[in-house]
Amino acid sequence: MAVGLGIGRMDADQKARDLRRMKSLATGLLLAATVVFLLARWGEAAGLPEWVSYVRATAEAAMVGALADWFAVTALFRRPLGLPIPHTAIIPTKKDMIGDSLGDFVGENFLAEDVVRDKLASVQVSSRVGAWIAQDTNADRVTAELATAARGVVTVLRDEDVQEVIEQVLVRKLMEKPVGPPLGTVLEGVLADGAHHRLVDLVIDRAYDWVVGNQEMVLRVVADRAPSWSPRFVDDLIADRVFLEVQTFAWAVKTDPEHPLRKAVDRYLDEFATDLQRDPETIERAERIKHQIVAHPEVQRFIGGAWGVVKGLILDAAADPSSALRLRVRDGLLALGKRLNSDDALRAKIDGWLADAAGYVVRHYRGEITTLITDTVSRWDAEETSRKVELQVGRDLQFIRINGTVVGALAGLAIYAVSQALFG
Repeated sequence: MAVGLGIGRMDADQKARDLRRMKSLATGLLLAATVVFLLARWGEAAGLPEWVSYVRATAEAAMVGALADWFAVTALFRRPLGLPIPHTAIIPTKKDMIGDSLGDFVGENFLAEDVVRDKLASVQVSSRVGAWIAQDTNADRVTAELATAARGVVTVLRDEDVQEVIEQVLVRKLMEKPVGPPLGTVLEGVLADGAHHRLVDLVIDRAYDWVVGNQEMVLRVVADRAPSWSPRFVDDLIADRVFLEVQTFAWAVKTDPEHPLRKAVDRYLDEFATDLQRDPETIERAERIKHQIVAHPEVQRFIGGAWGVVKGLILDAAADPSSALRLRVRDGLLALGKRLNSDDALRAKIDGWLADAAGYVVRHYRGEITTLITDTVSRWDAEETSRKVELQVGRDLQFIRINGTVVGALAGLAIYAVSQALFG
């Protein structure tokens, strides 16, 4: 920050020196013209040759031009010689009006909706952004900046405030709304897509594996339940037969996608999804289960420390360049950049969104944007504003004085020469 201020100060000092140098040059030309005029006038009075009158006319016109342009330039910033001449010190006295005019000019010529849309169309934002983020180094840079921003946001947030939001807003909303109907809707969608079949397959596979791996347990259960008078070999035969039937049934369910048991599971799930949405008793039962789960001590401890866990995960993931979160963000940026480079329709859609957003902003908030200019100018001190403007453009304005001196001299010489030729 100090470096920036130092550079700005050095630039201002240089401009001030350039301004003083140009003022000295313009004033020096005025003084030179005055001296030449006085010497030429003395020469005319002393009877020097005719050409002295041409010099006198030239110097006189140069003085007039220099004085006129000195007055014009000075009147922009202050009152010449401190005299209360009307329409002088224009910048200090008309500062607010200049600010209003500047705001109107910017609003009409730079913040017009068609101008903004044309500029965005010519810039091709989506194409440039796509080409930029498609490069590995740029994607890494954006990912690092996003990680820094995430750490900053998470660090700034007060833990107790976020925890209160979780407990008072999210949990309360969960407790207020019945959970049955939305769960039933989700289950209905899962069943319609057939996504539940993988879970059913997993359960059936595990059941078959359990049956195969627990033959001794099945045999022992059958033997324990057999009558005491039954011979042991009969019990063993019955147990083997029961196990074989159970294993055969489990295998049939596992290998036959159209098995009646599978169909029965589908029907049960369909009915359960419908009951969750429409059956009052099922909905009430789901509510009781929900309250029991939320009231469980372990769940309460989890809710109480939820933000701490989430915060730790975010901070750890953001700080580690090799974390899964940052790698996914980086891969997502690269993929987006490549798609923007190759997908004309996507680029057109994004450019259209940007143009619509910019059009909406300038259409509804152009007045607020230009007010920023007018309000800023109105807060400036009049004398300080005049000094700063003169520092920025005063050097170039001094050329007006120099040109006025030169042009005035040439014009005076031409006028005097013509008048002598005509009326000599």
